[in-house]
Amino acid sequence: MPRPDVRQPLLDAAERLFAARGISTVSDRQVAEAAHNSNHSAVRYYFGGRTGLLEALLDRHAASVEPAQQRMFAQSDSLLGDVRALVIPLTDALDELPFPSYRARFLRQAMHDPATAELMRDRDRFSTSARIVASAAERLASLDRQVIAGRARLTAHVVSTACAQIEEDAERTGERPRWNEAGAFLCDAVAGMLQAPVTAT
Repeated sequence: MPRPDVRQPLLDAAERLFAARGISTVSDRQVAEAAHNSNHSAVRYYFGGRTGLLEALLDRHAASVEPAQQRMFAQSDSLLGDVRALVIPLTDALDELPFPSYRARFLRQAMHDPATAELMRDRDRFSTSARIVASAAERLASLDRQVIAGRARLTAHVVSTACAQIEEDAERTGERPRWNEAGAFLCDAVAGMLQAPVTAT
């Protein structure tokens, strides 16, 4: 009989607690207790500490979106295609999670936690997401570089915040989110924002 994966309950508990309370306010011991692990040093034992736990959570998320991002990006021939390659794998991955889910809210917290955000930036440098963003920037070459960079940052916050809010609302109402509709809406909105005219000052 295969041994149970002790790490998985710890990841699930950490994601849930981080989503609800923020990353810096949750202790490793609280993660272990929420995972019903009697070893209060379980995070250090299985992940080497807090950074290892966060890396494992980010790895798990990347594994759920990267293959689809690669497939969709390989077929993209437009800005909207690039945006879809960035967004749809995310909303599809969120749709596949058990209900209620906490992944989108964890990712929102991660973006706003300084240490975790830096960890994400370091890891994203060589990701498919980074290549998609670079491709979209090339398609927007007629715009000022600072405008492109600002809109790219805004895109990340819009998608993260919207998905987290959808997930939060779904848990409150008890109704599963319609992630397919959300993904299509976000793609249209983001593509429109990226191509919006620049108002002269």
